[in-house]
Amino acid sequence: MEYILIVISAIFVNNVVLSQFLGICPFLGVSKKVSTAVGMGAAVTFVLTLATIVTYLVQQYILNPFNLQYLQTIAFILIIAALVQMVEIILKKVSPSLYQALGVFLPLITTNCCILGVAITVGNGTYNAQGLEDPGLLAGVVYAIATAIGFALALVLFAGVREHLELMDVPKAMKGTPIAIIVAGIMAMAFIGFSGMV
Repeated sequence: MEYILIVISAIFVNNVVLSQFLGICPFLGVSKKVSTAVGMGAAVTFVLTLATIVTYLVQQYILNPFNLQYLQTIAFILIIAALVQMVEIILKKVSPSLYQALGVFLPLITTNCCILGVAITVGNGTYNAQGLEDPGLLAGVVYAIATAIGFALALVLFAGVREHLELMDVPKAMKGTPIAIIVAGIMAMAFIGFSGMV
């Protein structure tokens, strides 16, 4: 039951983009088409899950035992950058078609603060709103996957709305980024409605 609450909380209540405001740059930059939003969502899900596992293990078995917690941010940034490069190289060799599909999105993930934010949150155990005694790696991975799904959901919904806005008669002064920011604000308010669920 606790894991279900973590999933609902991460996807709807504490959506990483709409309530924590992490990952705003790709949210606004890659959301002009639904197809690109789906690709970015898939890439973020894959990298976020991998990064959470590796950074959690580094936090628990290297940083904490040797009292090096002050190196957390730098270590996590390096780990995320290395993981993205490694995933890019492996995909290029193993699955060129998937590499072509995700091509542009993989380097963008390196600078996505959503990945770093979730890695730090899981490393510190601060996502544990349900009061698990020892959240552990499994709960952290569940949280990371649910957060990535929440990111992808917000991105795809936003891209769908932006595609429809291109066909609408929007005042000239509101076209492009201004109307996109207003829509993002309305989406954030809509997601606040889920706050009573958990």
